[in-house]
Amino acid sequence: MTKQWKPLTDAQWDAISPFLPLDRQRTHDLRQIVNSILWLLRTGCQWRNLPTEWPNWQTVYYYFRRWKQDGTFGRINLALNQLDRKRVGKEAYPSAVCIDSQSVKLAPMIWENRGLDANKRVNGRKRQLIVDTQGRLWLADVHSANQADGPSAVSMVSDLLWLVGERLEKVYGDQSYNGVFAQELARWSLDFEKASRPESTLGFIPVAKRWVVERTIAWTNHFRRIVKDYEYTISSSVCWLYLANIQIILQRII
Repeated sequence: MTKQWKPLTDAQWDAISPFLPLDRQRTHDLRQIVNSILWLLRTGCQWRNLPTEWPNWQTVYYYFRRWKQDGTFGRINLALNQLDRKRVGKEAYPSAVCIDSQSVKLAPMIWENRGLDANKRVNGRKRQLIVDTQGRLWLADVHSANQADGPSAVSMVSDLLWLVGERLEKVYGDQSYNGVFAQELARWSLDFEKASRPESTLGFIPVAKRWVVERTIAWTNHFRRIVKDYEYTISSSVCWLYLANIQIILQRII
């Protein structure tokens, strides 16, 4: 992870440009648009305060919204995850994944999908992250923070199977997923393994497998746009999470 934002290199642009509509000449350079979006992600700038050296903020937001709606960010994220796994000698798709949640505060004056996580005392939203055993983000979901982890993650099972395919065998999670979520996995012949620290221990204890997803959650602190949820729609919140993973993978493989 670099300490400051850097524009896309030629090799990084070549890795993601096949997923973008480059088939005709445009008024704005799409590479500059992508750089603007990644700069927003890293710095946490508001859309309307985008500096003048970047394209007009309405233009940048237009492309962000368009690529969000047609699934472009998700496709890029999936392709880069596969590329990075092959780079380290692994199969393109994981056979085991880890799931965990993160409760984050929601910006003021936003009431959609807001709730209070009583355990963590956070008034905002909850992120559900599914990562492979090396921390790459494969699937994310966002909902109000007052919803329980396990029941809220049930809908992610079918999406995960569609995304990863038949190679998936096991899902790791904590006690909160050892209920309806584990039962839903069993319906698809998937194993659920509870990864929790021993009850007799005190303080922070790294738990095998589960620390990987917790590290991925920690990586979000490098991106000011997502240290807090500023989005009116949960679809935008999910896209910023995918973009954070995209930027991490790009810096890692190229």
